[in-house]
Amino acid sequence: MGVYSYKDRAQSARLEAVTEGANESAKADAKPSRHRRGPFRPLSWTNARQRAAYRLRVFYYRGIDLALTATLTLGWVTYPGGIHQIGQITLAQFAPYALGWTVAMWFMLASSLYSFTSPRGIVRHALVAALCAGSGAIAGIPLQLVVETADIGRFSGWAIALAGCILVLHTIWAAAISRGRRTGALIPNVVLVGATRSAERMVQAALNRRDVNIIGIFDDRNDRVPEGIAGVPVLGTTDELLAHHLTPYLDCIVLAVPAEASERLRILERRLSSLPNRIATLIQSADPSNSEIGAALDKLSATPVAALRRRAHPELSAFYKRLQDVLIGGIALLALSPLLLLIGLWIKLDSRGPALFKQERHGFNQERIVVWKFRTMRIDRMDRSGAQQVTHDDDRITRAGRFLRVTSLDELPQLLNVLRGEMSLVGPRPHAISMRTGNVVSSQIVAEYAHRHRIKPGLTGWAAINGSRGPMHTAEEVRRRVQLDIDYIERQSFWLDVWIMLRTLPVLLGDKLAVR
Repeated sequence: MGVYSYKDRAQSARLEAVTEGANESAKADAKPSRHRRGPFRPLSWTNARQRAAYRLRVFYYRGIDLALTATLTLGWVTYPGGIHQIGQITLAQFAPYALGWTVAMWFMLASSLYSFTSPRGIVRHALVAALCAGSGAIAGIPLQLVVETADIGRFSGWAIALAGCILVLHTIWAAAISRGRRTGALIPNVVLVGATRSAERMVQAALNRRDVNIIGIFDDRNDRVPEGIAGVPVLGTTDELLAHHLTPYLDCIVLAVPAEASERLRILERRLSSLPNRIATLIQSADPSNSEIGAALDKLSATPVAALRRRAHPELSAFYKRLQDVLIGGIALLALSPLLLLIGLWIKLDSRGPALFKQERHGFNQERIVVWKFRTMRIDRMDRSGAQQVTHDDDRITRAGRFLRVTSLDELPQLLNVLRGEMSLVGPRPHAISMRTGNVVSSQIVAEYAHRHRIKPGLTGWAAINGSRGPMHTAEEVRRRVQLDIDYIERQSFWLDVWIMLRTLPVLLGDKLAVR
């Protein structure tokens, strides 16, 4: 987890934000520096992947609520005999509790209690949750009166216990949400393009609300641009934004340009479209009203990192994909651990050097991640930058490494990256940051190259099972890889991932022409 500091330096150097540790940030804050940092100061800057993972906690909260309240209900109905005697409970006895529990859980869902976009105080959130649960549970009272009037006291006790259980749980959940907002994990990070009067008013409004972090401003008009707006630093031009260290930390790039400047908007959108970040134009008039600015910030505060295609439930899809990665990846790592140990031993016996090799590659939203592999090259010939791609009969490859690369067994240590949340089982393959095709950095060949980073990189992927794996030696191979990756991102689903995983092994074993 990193922290961005803005320090005084020469004008050209000042345009870059430098990632530092949280302790260094605290020291920097003590130094007098006009452009060190803007006024939006969460405890730490978390990148887009980490914030997306934090948002997925809502599904764990919901699952725990369902599981614990269901257990409480079953225990209450079967007391004093115990849950193991549930078979002796009649449907008439159980029905009022089932109805009350179902309505209580529905009330909680309908009241947006599992949403991070409508912040409430801890006490208020917990009381609202308990009220929803208690009110829903009461729905079972009429049925209880019909079934057995004498048991109404026992039912009422259950309703109170259910509300109390939810009160305790949601005090914990609300505290976690509050901490996430305080640290910045639940606050979207945005930059503005356009150092305009509208941008200044957006910054002032965001400072009052504190539910959007405007961490910098970019503008091409060098002769008219101030060094900062309302304390937020102007960090450079749009061209510098394209290669800026901030991009992995951004949820959205906002064009603070009047809609009347349509030609300028088109130019900016076209220039910035190569980035994986979402681009939004939220100010629609030259002099927006307070309500327009408020509506714009409302949209930004509720904005998760956008995918290439808008899904009906993007966070639910992300949760299922993460659950799939954890369950299947964990089982695979456990089952393959003997094979991994044998491969590591083989590599050590075959050539001098460590069994594992690590390399920095681009991950989700252009985050730099360290990817693990089995070492397949001679220790004195390894290319840690990945600039030189492998060719046929490459003399850098060891004897063990040649077999491992042909079968893709060298990629198996990336199961650790999957469990850490940096990668997924299925997705675009992560490329080395400095990888070259010919004499050109591969990422510069196709304008949409960074669109591959709108989803986590994968252990296998759509491109891999369609014949595009390994090095890319021509511009056409780069274009085809990028197109296949974008096709996957647009079509991604649970069943497509299952199909790709099932197809991976037979495709790799039957691919005798691929050079890796």
